[in-house]
Amino acid sequence: MIVRIMGEGQVRLDDSHLTELNKLDDELLVEVESGDGPGFRRTLHSLLDKVRELGTPLPDDALEPSELILPSPDATLEQVRELLHEEGLIPG
Repeated sequence: MIVRIMGEGQVRLDDSHLTELNKLDDELLVEVESGDGPGFRRTLHSLLDKVRELGTPLPDDALEPSELILPSPDATLEQVRELLHEEGLIPG
């Protein structure tokens, strides 16, 4: 799976990591819905850090279609709220 972090680039991530990422995504969804700013910020950074840790960066000149697009680390709670759907940022 190709994942884009807005403003950073793309990483290749094995589908086997989705369960682990979905746990953080579920936490993020709850924090966004409740308006928990500090919790949202902490969990967003944890989610992005985990994607970076588990993924393999693609070269800057690679133009692969992204199957998943995540917000930038400095995205606001309101911006992430607009990106969310019923399942959060990560489907599944």
